[in-house]
Amino acid sequence: MASTPGPSRQLFPELTTREHDILHLMAAGYTNPAIAERSGLSAKTVRNYISPILAKLNAASRAEAITRARAAGLGDTRL
Repeated sequence: MASTPGPSRQLFPELTTREHDILHLMAAGYTNPAIAERSGLSAKTVRNYISPILAKLNAASRAEAITRARAAGLGDTRL
């Protein structure tokens, strides 16, 4: 049975599920090594995900992507 994406997932439909999860953790203030540990990925893999996230969001920097994500409601670690 397919699940429907949550409201925050619908805000960034251009992102894959993994990219969305990484953006959420970025918005929550996690560093790349912390995202890697929490996601079960290597730090290099996390870095490799961030470039496409920035490109898909047309964000010039990590800070800009985080600002947009937080404005959309991402970054709440209680989710």
